[in-house]
Amino acid sequence: MGQGANGGEMTQNYQFAILLPSVVGLSAVVCTIFVHALALAATVNLFRYERKRGRTGSGALIDLAIAAQVISFALVAHLIEIALWAAVLVLCGEFQEIGTAYYCSAVNYTTLGYGDVLLTPSWRLLGPLEATNGVLMFGVSAAMVFAVIQRLALARFEDLR
Repeated sequence: MGQGANGGEMTQNYQFAILLPSVVGLSAVVCTIFVHALALAATVNLFRYERKRGRTGSGALIDLAIAAQVISFALVAHLIEIALWAAVLVLCGEFQEIGTAYYCSAVNYTTLGYGDVLLTPSWRLLGPLEATNGVLMFGVSAAMVFAVIQRLALARFEDLR
């Protein structure tokens, strides 16, 4: 198959359609991984601190408070990550208002997919990249919360050890 008269233009359009959004999207993914790593580090440090103090497994309310803090770390990380993606959308010229960009980002990140706010064809690849990123980060958060709850149960109930 020949390139034809528009071969160079087609290659340039293809590069923009795939390469630039991929690089931009993967850069955003790296940033979200860093944010989530901070949430994981905060969780580990919190759990170690509470364990040294002898509070893990010492009572239902204390365990609930520890779990709530861990869930809060995860939630804040997700909200920051959505904001990072929203900033990318503004920098790419998709939106002028951060509120609309944040909403679009949240819909993509959470895989809601309402479809009421769409990206332009030039940047639409960012949508599925952000959705994939969100699914992976939610998985990390679920694992983090599960690990803490499991450790709290083991600390509280001797018959589970």
